[in-house]
Amino acid sequence: MPQDESDVGIFCYISQLTGFRGVLKRRYSDFIVNEVDLDGNVVHLTSLDALPEVGEEKETKTSFELNKNYESELESFRSLAGDSDAEQLKAFIDQICSGVKDSASPIILSPNSDKSHRTTVHNFFKENLKFLVTDTVDGPDASSKCIQVQIIGQEHLGKFLRFNLYKENKDTQEALGLIGKMLGVQPRSFGFAGTKDKRSVSTQRVTVFKQHASRLAALNERLIGLKVGDFCYVKDGLLLGQLYGNRFTVTLRGVVADSEDSIKASADALGRNGFINYFGLQRFGSGSVPTHLIGASLLRGEWKSAVSMILDPREGEKDALRKVREYYKESDDIEGTWRQLPRHLVAERAILQCLKKCPGNHLQALKAVPRTLRMMYVHSYQSYLWNHAASMRVQKYGIDQVVLGDLVYDKAECSTEKVIGASNSEFEDDESIDTYGCSQLDEISEADFPKERSNSVKAVDEEDLAAGNYTIDDVILPLPGSRVIYPLNDIGKVYHDLAKKDAISLTESVHNVKEFSITDMTGDYRRAFHKPKDFEWELLKYTDGNIPLAETDLDIIVKSKPATMD
Repeated sequence: MPQDESDVGIFCYISQLTGFRGVLKRRYSDFIVNEVDLDGNVVHLTSLDALPEVGEEKETKTSFELNKNYESELESFRSLAGDSDAEQLKAFIDQICSGVKDSASPIILSPNSDKSHRTTVHNFFKENLKFLVTDTVDGPDASSKCIQVQIIGQEHLGKFLRFNLYKENKDTQEALGLIGKMLGVQPRSFGFAGTKDKRSVSTQRVTVFKQHASRLAALNERLIGLKVGDFCYVKDGLLLGQLYGNRFTVTLRGVVADSEDSIKASADALGRNGFINYFGLQRFGSGSVPTHLIGASLLRGEWKSAVSMILDPREGEKDALRKVREYYKESDDIEGTWRQLPRHLVAERAILQCLKKCPGNHLQALKAVPRTLRMMYVHSYQSYLWNHAASMRVQKYGIDQVVLGDLVYDKAECSTEKVIGASNSEFEDDESIDTYGCSQLDEISEADFPKERSNSVKAVDEEDLAAGNYTIDDVILPLPGSRVIYPLNDIGKVYHDLAKKDAISLTESVHNVKEFSITDMTGDYRRAFHKPKDFEWELLKYTDGNIPLAETDLDIIVKSKPATMD
């Protein structure tokens, strides 16, 4: 890791309180992450059971009962969703109960732009009609969504099996690599919305192409530190960025403070005022050479230098690995070094393999690194500039008000104009790829990334200030690229001045390699300040540091269904 947060532009706090100190992630179970889907639902692992496959006569407890009267459930649904949807659902259930469940097409409920109400509807089906599964699909216009209802296990209606992945102390790619190996499928068969921290316990949605739920459920007995469950079949695979955010349950241990009152004041202030939305240290890699420095070399077209920064010995690594790197530096023995390098060093192995075929072609070697990983270098440099701009924004203008020239999403035109976004937009907030130690990274095409935002960006003018149209919560800052605008106050200059110190221009490229060119990256925007939602905290005292202080999804399952976990 970089030695200090200030190395990557982090040098301001939103609060002037004295604060307190604590240890983050002493145990991986001290950091629990649950994905939040686009509809605002927190993703939990609740069941390890496979779905009943289509055509199976054996019914499970989640399946429907042919002779049951569903009138009470339908009446409850009527009061929740209205007559039209209730009648549609009644006809759907009647069709299923008549014995034609295998050919019953999914139904689409009325458009609904109220996210909290859609969540209530999803929960109604989970609690009352467990033989049906729901998911959210696009509505007839940009501002609305619809809920799709189908029979659980209708595999023929969806090419993708969607499941919830629970993992302990593993990164997303590593976990899916293991599952893919056991299933005999390629990593590209899986889709997910975002990577999660390795040193954590996390639950997230994943899709896999043309697989049976029973096959995945059977893996649970063999999986260590991983579980899969909550299966359903869907028509489309997940793509990066298709999430609303993440729900964190964080345990800070070894807390040291002046008093309990200072802890309370700081925690309350966090919930009330939020935080500066910096890219954290994990964004800049775990090696002694931060990834943004490699990114800067790529933007300057210094291919040989970038390769050396990736391959050379570095501080803080285990002796065995350091010796391998030193061996290569001294001997130039590509084949011998490649054989000694651990498989998880994806970038290093890819570069050496290419240099063996194309000696001296450093650009080609860099392009041999899986795209997801090699793009992290230049994205890291964008993040480096963003952090510095955020710090300067706080230092110069404070955290209380919008000032002339600040950038915001234009409320007046948010439904009519679009702003193009780059592939490193806000959905990568939780990105924790260990740039020097990630495994099973697969190619991801640019088509996999969201390309548009539904709202345009403007600089705040005198009229906006007089009318009070925007607050500090609306302020955004750009991630540099060819299609972003910069703040029309002193903060815009921060980007260009800092890049100039690194011999980089943000308006023209010194080479014609598009993927490593700032002028061929579209750029994006990120909110400068963020307030946590549903924020809660409590102070706990403990005597045994090995006992977890927060329950995971698996803990809850084991308590309620001990027989499922051998």
